[in-house]
Amino acid sequence: MNEKRSVFIAEDDLLSAEYLKKLLEREGYTVSGVADSAEETVRVCKKLKPDAVLMDIMLKGSLTGTEAALQIRQFLPSCKIIFLTAYAESEMIEYAEMSRAYAYLMKPYREQEILATLRVALTHDGEEACDGTDDLIELKNGFFFDTNRRRLIKNGKEIPLTSKKLRLIELLAKNKNSTVSNEQICLQVWSEIKSDNTLRSLIHRFRNAIGDDIITNVNGVGYSVTT
Repeated sequence: MNEKRSVFIAEDDLLSAEYLKKLLEREGYTVSGVADSAEETVRVCKKLKPDAVLMDIMLKGSLTGTEAALQIRQFLPSCKIIFLTAYAESEMIEYAEMSRAYAYLMKPYREQEILATLRVALTHDGEEACDGTDDLIELKNGFFFDTNRRRLIKNGKEIPLTSKKLRLIELLAKNKNSTVSNEQICLQVWSEIKSDNTLRSLIHRFRNAIGDDIITNVNGVGYSVTT
């Protein structure tokens, strides 16, 4: 049943790219193309519209794989992006989360892990394309939080956020028009109590990330978002 599902490979190592291509074709997938740079990956995906992309985070060119993933999701939101990388640093994982990748798999490649992840990703293909308006929480200044896909939206476009910022706005959105205490926020974001300065720093970074100020500080109590 895989013959109609197309997968694009973004990998700057030619041997690894050829290995992935043979593996996928052997399993019945159509490999729509191979690229070794992020720029070419974006350009070709825009034209071919693959169902999934296997992407190395570190590619040739001026863009990273995560930046390419963000661009691809803008014009092809249903595409499942699966990162394959040798980098396990927490910052890299946060970038992968920010780009809303479907999965993050470590090198060296493990065939069954790749195939199983791809199979599950494409089995759920189309779920993200659903309307989902019942899952949208309206915030102020034209922002919405999608509780189903866990994403912040404005003007129909997803705003990329790291996992901590997502947990922050998710909690506040689900408690819209109510004040959430500093302690509640810390437990949601870090699973432990943090200092007020640490929390204020996260709020500041969140505001910078979205280019707006939709979070209100309730002095001595906590934070809230309102309509």
